[in-house]
Amino acid sequence: MKAAILVQNKKPLVIDEVELPKELGFGQVLVKILYSGICGSQLNEIDATKGPDKYLPHLLGHEGSGIVEKIGEGVTRVKKGDQVVLHWRKSAGIECEPPKYKWKGKKLNSGRVTTFSEKAVVSENRLTPIPKNFNSRIAPLFGCAILTGFGVVNNDAKIKIGQSVVIFGVGGVGLNIAQAAKMVSADPIIGIDLKKNKIQLGKKYGLSHGLLSNTKNLNKKIFKILGSKGADVVIDTTGKSKVIEQSYNITNENGKTILVGVPNKKISIYSLPLHFNKILKGSHGGSAEPDMDIPRYINLVKKNKLKLNNLITHQFELKEINKAIKLLRTGNSGRIIIKMPK
Repeated sequence: MKAAILVQNKKPLVIDEVELPKELGFGQVLVKILYSGICGSQLNEIDATKGPDKYLPHLLGHEGSGIVEKIGEGVTRVKKGDQVVLHWRKSAGIECEPPKYKWKGKKLNSGRVTTFSEKAVVSENRLTPIPKNFNSRIAPLFGCAILTGFGVVNNDAKIKIGQSVVIFGVGGVGLNIAQAAKMVSADPIIGIDLKKNKIQLGKKYGLSHGLLSNTKNLNKKIFKILGSKGADVVIDTTGKSKVIEQSYNITNENGKTILVGVPNKKISIYSLPLHFNKILKGSHGGSAEPDMDIPRYINLVKKNKLKLNNLITHQFELKEINKAIKLLRTGNSGRIIIKMPK
């Protein structure tokens, strides 16, 4: 099968033939990948944001859609022919050992879910079955962007009716945070991004206000909308240390600052308010429970209560994945989808 391999950090992925394991292990599932999303997390892996990568070379990707081709011993939650969403958050089912791929006759490392390949051996607990007639092109959004965005609102921020929300970074996750915040009647909902087109799209998904992050006197304009006390909830999806500090500083004394993006550097804050009612919290995928959440969100899509139109702005083939990654780095896209060969 063809796969995109991270061979060296900060370098383009290598597209090459990879050998699948001859047999499936306990709890493993062979999935034919239909579509894969690309997330900022993959950029972090490529750039070794969290430190030296000990597992090179290895496969990538953590959100996708596919069809189950074969199941290993012990698997009960999915069967051959099922359409599934692949996700990085653990779900119900078996946590299996990572698969043993080979590349050029040598071991190729992989996590329990990868999606930048024509096929993948996936842990049962990283798969959630969905209706066979559900659009496989948009299904990868439920693997991370929607799952995380809605989870942040429901589980991490626990936004209440009428609370004010500020979102730094209006990308794939940020758009869904805005959409979920509107669903729970937050007000106002302010989106801040470097790109004007993302702010314009965000207003279709729930933003009441949008500001460019390079705007002069940005904090002053934010407080003009919110009032002098600041925001009830501020959510950062960028991971930039200066933005995290700014997010914390515009959060009111009884508010919550939620960090979705992985910090790229150490941050410096005045921590005294944390001893009282102010909260600074990191999010781990919105604390989502895929097997419980994905069916509920699909039901909302069927009833036209959850928007997915325009979330996907670009589509590439697997052989073009480095072009897709380059585009994602520019910030000039929404969610990017990789279509796998049939």
